[in-house]
Amino acid sequence: MSVLHALERQYHRLAERGEVFPPGWSREKFGFCVVLRQDGQPVEVEDLRHLLGKKPINREFTVPASFKRSGTRPPPFFLWDKTSYSLGIGAEGKGWKETLFQYGLFKDHHLARLSGQEDPGLLALVKFLQAWEPSAFGKSCLKDIVPDANVMFRLYGDREYLHERVAARRLIEAACIDKADQDEQVGWCLITGEKAPIARLHPNIRGVEGANSTGASLVAFEQQCSRSYGNDQGANAPTSKGAAFRYGATLNHLLTRGGPNRLLRPIGDATVVFWAEANNGQAADALFANWLGEDSADKDASETRKLRDQIQAVAKGKRVSEVLPEINPDTRFHVLGLSPNAARLSVRFWLSDTIDVFAYRLARHHEDMRIEPPPLNWGIAPSVNRLLANTTAAQREFNNIPPLLAGEVMRAVLAGARYPLSLLSASLIRLRAGDNPATGWHAAVIRAVLVRLGRRHSGIPEEGETPMSLKMDHNNVGYQLGRLFAVYELAQRQALPGLNATIRDKYFGAASSTPASIFPLIVRGGQNHLAKLRKEKPGMAMLIERELEEIHSRIEPAEPRSLPRSLRLQDQGEFAIGYYHQRATKLSNDKDENRDLGEPQDQLDEGGEQ
Repeated sequence: MSVLHALERQYHRLAERGEVFPPGWSREKFGFCVVLRQDGQPVEVEDLRHLLGKKPINREFTVPASFKRSGTRPPPFFLWDKTSYSLGIGAEGKGWKETLFQYGLFKDHHLARLSGQEDPGLLALVKFLQAWEPSAFGKSCLKDIVPDANVMFRLYGDREYLHERVAARRLIEAACIDKADQDEQVGWCLITGEKAPIARLHPNIRGVEGANSTGASLVAFEQQCSRSYGNDQGANAPTSKGAAFRYGATLNHLLTRGGPNRLLRPIGDATVVFWAEANNGQAADALFANWLGEDSADKDASETRKLRDQIQAVAKGKRVSEVLPEINPDTRFHVLGLSPNAARLSVRFWLSDTIDVFAYRLARHHEDMRIEPPPLNWGIAPSVNRLLANTTAAQREFNNIPPLLAGEVMRAVLAGARYPLSLLSASLIRLRAGDNPATGWHAAVIRAVLVRLGRRHSGIPEEGETPMSLKMDHNNVGYQLGRLFAVYELAQRQALPGLNATIRDKYFGAASSTPASIFPLIVRGGQNHLAKLRKEKPGMAMLIERELEEIHSRIEPAEPRSLPRSLRLQDQGEFAIGYYHQRATKLSNDKDENRDLGEPQDQLDEGGEQ
């Protein structure tokens, strides 16, 4: 099923619930309303913005539909517009300027369209336009309006706005009918399969992070190279006007900020929306948002246990209906990721399947990301954003997540496929750049990549795969070298308490990629540290030497000079995992007196989680 087909089908379900607007209307953001007397004189300005936060935020209203403006005389919107049209005032630096041309278009359009009307509110607007001069803005009661903000109108003493009056609604409905009756290109719609007037321009889509705030096109043919067989614009992908309106209305509704069908934060540069093909699909939507987009670090203990039990049950093969009876496991579910691309939108990913399949894939994703002990501030189900920010982004900033990598990772998560090798390389690059491997985030992500890379059947562990917790006999030279590096670092920290920088800060990247050239230096320094420990902490020295002997016995050949000259990418990943496992474990003597190998979690570098 195509993206547009699924969106068009969803429109009918939303319309039944009264959540989308009919043809001829759209949702727009407004800052101000001009209040008019019956003689057309403005008496006050109504501030429509939310003023509770640090910065005023425009509110959304359902108004006569906006459209794409083009040509030398771009038409105005009906009964509302930004101030450059509705008041003849545009922004210029921190001040304002007159925009007489746009105001003339707005004035002429409304005087012609409202001719013969007897409604008091519409007559007041006519009188206002006949008398208003943009040059009077600075001395009028309208001077507090922010230039270029959207403005609507209301009659003094009335609570409804002009576009909500019965006479105005009749004009809007009549315009829709007249427009449909015009001589237009007719063709077969690719969405509905019906013969109908074809949309020349597709609707503006608003709400995608990073895209034009006034909207961007999901479907557009403006360049000559995009056209075929002499077709112009929308005729290249014939979509009926009705279907184009419906998919645009649906997508704009799904993209509502803070809505239940949108992830709060983009994945890379992709704004993610999702929806279930069911009239009561709210439970499926909530499950998807909770398992993929939200983090459990701030949840209370009962909610955390509940979420963990749900994920583990589904990962083990239970159907989602056995865990959440209110969800029909066969409900069709769609996930769409949109990225900005100049004045248009790009589909970063699009997946469609049953909610039962998506739930299993999400559960498997969280299970494959598990590592013991859990990374610093891991929670139960960290979002893809947190995973990428903590392992691939410079300064661990969400804005620095590589956008192409984010899209590939999301496709792998939602399709149950292998994680991209670029995720492994990006994590290793960040470790070489100075990220702290002791937090465990990189080890968890790297292990998940390696596990899925070597697994022939999704969800079925393979013999010899990268272990979840410390496995001393794991037969991988990179893993054992990572363990060895961690033990030598321990020897340094024990011999030199309070040391600000260890061998990890200086040698981790080189040791994981070219061990033969680095480990002789590490071993030489480690012997000096052990000699100091034998005098000051003989018990600790004995434990460390015993661990070194055990690890060296598993590395073939055992001599440091004969270590591999270089490690392939996967083995470098195993090095990071072995380091994390060994660093987080405990050394014990024969009397079961345990000593921590790594420092406490609360002493790790700050910024270990997002």
